[in-house]
Amino acid sequence: MRYLVLLIGDGAEKPWSEHTEDEQVVAMAKFGEFDAACRDRAGVELIAGEALSESGDATVMRTVGGRVQLTDGPYAEVIEGMGGFYLLDAPDLDVVVELLQVLPRYDIQIHPTVDVTP
Repeated sequence: MRYLVLLIGDGAEKPWSEHTEDEQVVAMAKFGEFDAACRDRAGVELIAGEALSESGDATVMRTVGGRVQLTDGPYAEVIEGMGGFYLLDAPDLDVVVELLQVLPRYDIQIHPTVDVTP
């Protein structure tokens, strides 16, 4: 089953830009550990993963009355924006949760995807 993993915020009590270089190196090493753990785990494939820019950089696209409207910023007022995401294929939710514990601290949303292939 595929899972979309949404990393909420920037993984710490302070913004990424306020981390020292040493703190950033430690955090980035944890992402590398997560990638390695996924590669080493039978039945798990890390399909995609990216860090996201600040939530203020987001654009919301809505269709109202047949017309497309674009709005700057995140979909709704939020305290924390999305820090990044992963898309992975794993046998079950328990495996996903186990692997995610390697990452720096984040609030994380895990969404199973819907298979729409016939």
